[in-house]
Amino acid sequence: MRLEPKTVLFEPRQQIDVVDFPRTCVVSLVTPFHNGASVEVAAVGSEGIVGVPLALGGALSVQAICSVGGWSDRMDVTTFTHEVESDGYLHKVVDDYIRAVFNQLCQAVACNRLHSTTERLARWLLASCDRIGADEFAISNQLLSQLLGSSEATVRRCSLTLHAAGLINSHDGRMTIIDRPGLEVMACECYVIIKMELDAVIRRAASRFRGARAPAVRE
Repeated sequence: MRLEPKTVLFEPRQQIDVVDFPRTCVVSLVTPFHNGASVEVAAVGSEGIVGVPLALGGALSVQAICSVGGWSDRMDVTTFTHEVESDGYLHKVVDDYIRAVFNQLCQAVACNRLHSTTERLARWLLASCDRIGADEFAISNQLLSQLLGSSEATVRRCSLTLHAAGLINSHDGRMTIIDRPGLEVMACECYVIIKMELDAVIRRAASRFRGARAPAVRE
């Protein structure tokens, strides 16, 4: 199915009925506050699953919102849970991914507290491009400000700083990475930490898949 920007997949403490497997979109997990402010605590792209950790009838304390539009596969939670419980290899992969999401949440706490908006914006742009496999996508400064927990004016100023440095092109609600190595220098260390964690999950999943499909060796 096609997910448009700002599509809400589920609200905090709302029962989760489906899980999503993003293909070309990014889904942000955000913590909303009573005053209307919010901040992203994790993001999911083609490397992950939206709607876990979960149990039948379970819920999460975050809101899931599509931040970069694109395509996603969807499965009802009953089918997904049954498959995970009946397939030992899949169960290990999902458990491994859940640990990576938890670590991403922990990293986000420190990142949102200690790093500047410019550093976090650079990190967010790099990670989103990794997740969709492209260097250009549409997103507004308004939505970025909600995800980064900063004012729209601050996000606009940081975007102009990166633009002036020749690292990105920001125009008419579209972001394009021009100089990836330069943007990586500007990004906080959290980009590399989170990327390494998720890349390791993918490598282990591929290794388990190859091991599960390997023919038995006869004596």
